[in-house]
Amino acid sequence: MNLELEDRVALVTGGSRGIGLAIARALVREGADVALVARGREALENAARDLTEETGRRVVPIAADTGCSDSVREMVERVQDQLGGPDILVNNAATPGGGPVPSLAELTEADFEADMNVKVMGYLRCAQAVAPAMRARGWGRIINVSGLAARLSGSIVGSMRNVAVAAMTKNLADELGPHGINVTVVHPGATRTERTAEYIARQAAVRGLPEADIEREITGSNVIQHFLDASEIAWVVAFLASPKSIAISGDAIAVGGGMGRAIHY
Repeated sequence: MNLELEDRVALVTGGSRGIGLAIARALVREGADVALVARGREALENAARDLTEETGRRVVPIAADTGCSDSVREMVERVQDQLGGPDILVNNAATPGGGPVPSLAELTEADFEADMNVKVMGYLRCAQAVAPAMRARGWGRIINVSGLAARLSGSIVGSMRNVAVAAMTKNLADELGPHGINVTVVHPGATRTERTAEYIARQAAVRGLPEADIEREITGSNVIQHFLDASEIAWVVAFLASPKSIAISGDAIAVGGGMGRAIHY
């Protein structure tokens, strides 16, 4: 299937590694030019160089902090100056997870504010910054990468931030849809990235189990019995970023291999 992404311009935050980098790779392979955004300049530049060498497309590394309004405005201005657009925004930047989950008694305001500022307000800042140009062109795609903690308990802040992203997505879709802009949210399940080996080793040490047992536990957490790879999340996002996804807006797409027993309708 031709996703009709040739010469589209995409902005991917949290793009220097993991799911964000996999999404950027999927988009450039479909012919898009990509602004790769993260806070760490060295990792960004390495990732951008590798993608350009792989595909020959324009991949521009832009160091920015989506937790800061001024940084977001400057980021979008640089994208427009260097690539044009953007036609596509993939909101993926978030504070790293995988550590111990604080209980109610342990939870601090700082824990909450840091997570919400980057993953919720950061997504909103980026959407506000790109929407005017998308409206002027009459076309755009905004994909918010959230997580299946939106549908699961176990982490107070994790659930709250992901539910907030889903609520924001529907509100943006309702407002921007008449202007040709589709907005969706993707909920990845447990996904293999560059950080996975470290996470498994840490869990094995804390729980006193072999690493192979931890991996089998993760693999068995979905109905397809498959440890998802970041590239498999990226394929779904690439479709949602394309004109082919015209019929999908305001909705949450679970990409977890069938996690949980609840029925969502």
